[in-house]
Amino acid sequence: MSTGVEFVEIPWSGRAVRVEHQWIAGDNPRAPLIVFLHEGLGSLAMWRDFPLRLCRAAGCRGLVYSRPGYGRSTPRAATEAWGIDFMHRQAHEVLPALLQALGVDTEAHPPWLLGHSDGGSITLLYASRFAQRLAGAIVLAPHIMVEDLSVASIAKARSAYLETDLRQRLARYHADPDSAFWGWNDIWLHPPFRHWSIEAELDSIRCPLLAVQGLDDEYGTLEQIRGIARRVAQTQTLELAQCGHSPHRDQPERLIEAATKFLQQHILLRGDAA
Repeated sequence: MSTGVEFVEIPWSGRAVRVEHQWIAGDNPRAPLIVFLHEGLGSLAMWRDFPLRLCRAAGCRGLVYSRPGYGRSTPRAATEAWGIDFMHRQAHEVLPALLQALGVDTEAHPPWLLGHSDGGSITLLYASRFAQRLAGAIVLAPHIMVEDLSVASIAKARSAYLETDLRQRLARYHADPDSAFWGWNDIWLHPPFRHWSIEAELDSIRCPLLAVQGLDDEYGTLEQIRGIARRVAQTQTLELAQCGHSPHRDQPERLIEAATKFLQQHILLRGDAA
């Protein structure tokens, strides 16, 4: 069972922002909770049925949301430029505020996080800062550093947005597609952002971690997840053939199988199974 899309207000950046969210597979309120964090051009709707399929397979509940600037959440103001620390702020400010506003007790019942791309990086930053408030994490095609491949593909996306129907296609998923696209694209192509890295922060991660990447990922090399594994000893990695930047779309069955095994293994170890 899934509820309809709802909205909650949280204080952020000196104002109240509305956050679009949806509860997934909430039949058992005692089941472990997975929070889904979307990619740099993603939203709640763009996950489609993947959260429900995974939650059903793993026996978990889900919470899916659109970050401010995306989906039907409060758009980014046209004059607002994201800073180099934009993913840190999402991990350290927005996500904790959202969980608090929704009554998620992260001390008594630490949730799981599943993040894709930028959402994967935000997941890692949350895991680093709030080690005691997280049961574990799954990251799909995360970024721990900026690679030439990433910048080249993001530059191509800029051309596509200006020259093709990409804006119209994104408008199906975002109330303000310019808010979503330019917030993401401008910061990733900002020259100082080339030096962005969260590698040192990975050392503080203590929770179980599954890192997944496609062999054909056009936005990052396998060094992204292999770099995580070198710094976080408990990391399990999964490298998927015939898979690009979105494992949940390119290889959903294989990903659900691996993620379910990982979740159930650690849920049983924690004694959190309902």
